[in-house]
Amino acid sequence: MAHTRIRPFNTRDTYPEQKLDNDLAQAVVARGTMVFLRGQCPQDLDSSEDIVSADPAEQTHKVMQNIRQLIEEAGGRMEHLCKVVVYLTDIRHREAVYRVMGEYIKGVHPVSTGVTVTALARPNWLVEIDATAVIPD
Repeated sequence: MAHTRIRPFNTRDTYPEQKLDNDLAQAVVARGTMVFLRGQCPQDLDSSEDIVSADPAEQTHKVMQNIRQLIEEAGGRMEHLCKVVVYLTDIRHREAVYRVMGEYIKGVHPVSTGVTVTALARPNWLVEIDATAVIPD
């Protein structure tokens, strides 16, 4: 593992009623080149066109694919991911969003904060995730 993960845990243990499977940590100690990602939304990075889906899981797949692509373009890998902040427009989408996010962060254990907001920049967006990665020296 590229960074020190303090108190790693899985959400299936902390939220057993929600059927989640996210590898997270209480803290991450990292040294290296910091990569701050803009909040990623369900849109194509090249065209800025939204994906055509009102499904929170499908939107989250696109968001996480964008995060992975940007980290790789910066010279890193998903294991360098240290923090995510998840913005949801509806708390009822939490399980679907976190289940998909869990597929992309399996074994990574970033720290995570989740927030429910009134709206995002476009009315059809259900999820936005900003991320911070640190590529080791």
